[in-house]
Amino acid sequence: MDVDERPWEHILRSVISGSCHCPQRRRSLQNLHIDMIKFNAEGDLLFSCSKDIGINVWFSDNGERVGTYDGHNGTVWTIDVDSKSQYLVSGAADNNMKLWQVATGKCLYTWEFPTAVKRVAFSEDDEQVVCITEQRMGHQSCIRIFNINREGDGTKQSEEPTTMFNPIGSKPTVCTFAHIANLILTGHESGKVALFDAKTGDEVLNNERAHMDVVTDLQIAPDRSYFITSSKDKTARLHDTRTLQVLKTYSTETPLNSAAIAFQKPYVLLGGGQDAMSVTTTSSRQGKFETRFWHKVFEEELGRVKGHFGPINTLAVHPSGKCYASGGEDGFVRVHHFDESYFKAKPYGDLDLED
Repeated sequence: MDVDERPWEHILRSVISGSCHCPQRRRSLQNLHIDMIKFNAEGDLLFSCSKDIGINVWFSDNGERVGTYDGHNGTVWTIDVDSKSQYLVSGAADNNMKLWQVATGKCLYTWEFPTAVKRVAFSEDDEQVVCITEQRMGHQSCIRIFNINREGDGTKQSEEPTTMFNPIGSKPTVCTFAHIANLILTGHESGKVALFDAKTGDEVLNNERAHMDVVTDLQIAPDRSYFITSSKDKTARLHDTRTLQVLKTYSTETPLNSAAIAFQKPYVLLGGGQDAMSVTTTSSRQGKFETRFWHKVFEEELGRVKGHFGPINTLAVHPSGKCYASGGEDGFVRVHHFDESYFKAKPYGDLDLED
């Protein structure tokens, strides 16, 4: 693993609705745009991937780069890390999904597919990985589930999936494991969200009208009882995992690429912006390159954090809720640490409610 110890640059302080100060640290992590960022379960590590075929890992507190995971030969679209910070899984445009040892950066195993891997996710118990491969060159979009052999050094994995199926109709764009282990939760190009049986591949339930355009991100709550999606239809929505009913809608004036659920506070974070083709002639404010904070329950926008010079592609919230990170088309990841006033704020007014 290559090591880089240069610290991030401290650049400014921003205020959200007069109550939340965010010291922002930024780093040009990759040469091209950031596709996904992910905190580990402890929150001390932040993983990032981008179009320049690299995966990086950083200390989230001070921004020092711990190292890189080298081995893909195409854009790395997606990453996930298990709850023990032992294994990292990645998917890329080189048609490969790779399993890595977090501590050393060693590639333990590579799965090869006919088309690019667009999404990967560990199960809650870390025993399985689900992935989506895209529809291209006569191949249908496919969802595969693999058992992860955690015995030994991790290099002895099964080449064949335990389940493999092609969803009928609109192709899936995002996925994760649902509230129970044998269900896969998906978002689709048409705006649909659905639940699939992980053993048979049958569609168990769907909401065809969850969104009116492509579902760009799906992040599930820690207890997996509800999840949030973002879409090119300029909305983010909160859904019940069991029924797929839309619980809340957050409407904006710009296409959204990512949405995340805040911890400890009843907020959701939304990010997106005008398409990259128009960015060169558009200011950062006009392009809507801001992280938007909305009240999760009241569906009211509370404030925005500026900083990126291109669309925000990915958002992640620290497991403790003490900070969040955003990754953009400009090649930067920004980590925003909340100060004490954020945690003292009363999001329900005089009501003393537990989140």
